[in-house]
Amino acid sequence: MIGGFRAFVAAATLALGALITTPAAAGILQCAPFARQVSGIELYGNANTWWGQAEGHYDRGHEPRVGAVLAFAASRSMPVGHVAMVSKVVSDREVLLTHANWSYRGGIERNVRAVDVSPNNDWTDVRVWYGPIGDLGLRSNHARGFIYAHKAGDMPVQIAMADRATAGGDSARGAF
Repeated sequence: MIGGFRAFVAAATLALGALITTPAAAGILQCAPFARQVSGIELYGNANTWWGQAEGHYDRGHEPRVGAVLAFAASRSMPVGHVAMVSKVVSDREVLLTHANWSYRGGIERNVRAVDVSPNNDWTDVRVWYGPIGDLGLRSNHARGFIYAHKAGDMPVQIAMADRATAGGDSARGAF
């Protein structure tokens, strides 16, 4: 009798534990919040809306740059699209991406290979490393292009520094 009661309590505890952890599982890390965090690009909503949202706020284009976000279009296999940050430019047709929720649900992948397979070399058709097969994915994915981390119209900050050896002044006075 006591053994049966203990088994019941153990089973009930396990079932209750599963119920308690289920809401946390629903909070799987998604690509958009992760891309926002690692890139500094302040866009929100589903990944397939980022390209349109960026217009007028961030520069966009078809040239890979470190820190840019590659925006993938929605498709049957990716109904809300995907976004991934460029962590390294290997060549004009290959980059390394850092992103979340691609190969593994909620997983983060850093520096994974992505290759431009578009006929016009414009990054509109891309194959991305897929962990479960240990190679580039078997299908390509339609991409819109790159969203660059600086805001549209912003000029990059340049810092000027005087060369004291050729500045022609007393080095004790400095440039200030």
